[in-house]
This record gives sequence, C-alpha cells and structure tokens, in this order.
Amino acid sequence: MLSVPLDCSTMPGQDAMKKESRTQANQFIEMATKLGADHAVAFKIDDIVFDSRTILKCMFGCGDWGRGHTCPSRPGSLKPWEYERIFERYSWGIIVHSTSKSTAQEASFAIEREAFLMGYYFAFSLSDCALCSECAGFRSSECVNPKKARPAFHSVGIDVFKTVHQFELPLKTLRDENEQQNWYSAVFIE
Repeated sequence: MLSVPLDCSTMPGQDAMKKESRTQANQFIEMATKLGADHAVAFKIDDIVFDSRTILKCMFGCGDWGRGHTCPSRPGSLKPWEYERIFERYSWGIIVHSTSKSTAQEASFAIEREAFLMGYYFAFSLSDCALCSECAGFRSSECVNPKKARPAFHSVGIDVFKTVHQFELPLKTLRDENEQQNWYSAVFIE
C-alpha cells in the first residue's frame, strides 16, 4: 500500500474546508486505506470536473450499455447534466483509489455508511459496481443488490481522468487488456 497524506489541507482546494470537515475527511481517508485502498483523498466540489461527453464513451464504447442496472442507459436514469446539478449541491467528499474494483467499491460503501451515521444523511457513493460476478440486468432480471448498487464515477458525467490527475493519482489509458487497472470511487458527503 502506498502512503497517503492524511493532512487534507495540503490537497487541491482543501483550504476552504471547515476544520471539522477536514478532521472527518481524515478519518474517512484512514478508513479507506485500512480497508485496502491504495489511496484516498478529500475533495471539494470545485475539484470535480464534470463533462457530459462521458456518456458518449458509455453509449459507444461499453458492452454493458442497455443491460446493466447501474448503467446510464437504464430506464429512469438521469442524464449527465442532470447529475451535475445534483452533485453540485454537495461541498466535499472522498475519492477512493484501488487496483481492485471490489476494494474501491467496498471502501466507498463503508465511508458512505459511516458518513450517514455521523449525520451526513445525503452521503452517496459512486462506484463501478462489482457486487455480482454478472449483473442480473444482463439476464433481464431485477437487481439483486438494489440497496448497494451505485452508478460509476464516470457514468454520471464526471471526467475521472481530469479529476484524479489534480490529486496526482494514477490513471492512464490502457493499451492492453492485461495492464493493471485503476478503479476509482467517490463518496459525496456534504
């Protein structure tokens, strides 16, 4: 595991966070790393780069389009510009990085739950779903984990590359399917 700076005030944009929020963010960062995340950093909403073009990559580059329960193509899904309006109501949160998809997701769920129990009742995790080996949507069945299923960070209109590069976190375009992937989750807290 790589070392993670626990002083959020040194991260981009964190000087605007209240002292109480910085203390709680540090607790969430520590929680994520104890759960196996490679990195976790606090962000403020201005650090999140929204770009509705992300839906093009979902529509025309992903084999899950039209099948997955957390996919932006599912019935009733919001459009990226609608998600942006919602997420802009938050002020800060935590980005979780792992080379394990399930670790990134489980850490973000744990942070979401802890934040909720601390009184942040709108805490919400975004994580590329890894709950099932195959999404039930691929078999035209109902989601078997609807309380935990969440949309991916990128599927709601967030440019993950630009967002995480601000924090000097690793993410590059893969040239080969055997290259190690970097998985990102985010928990929007307040």
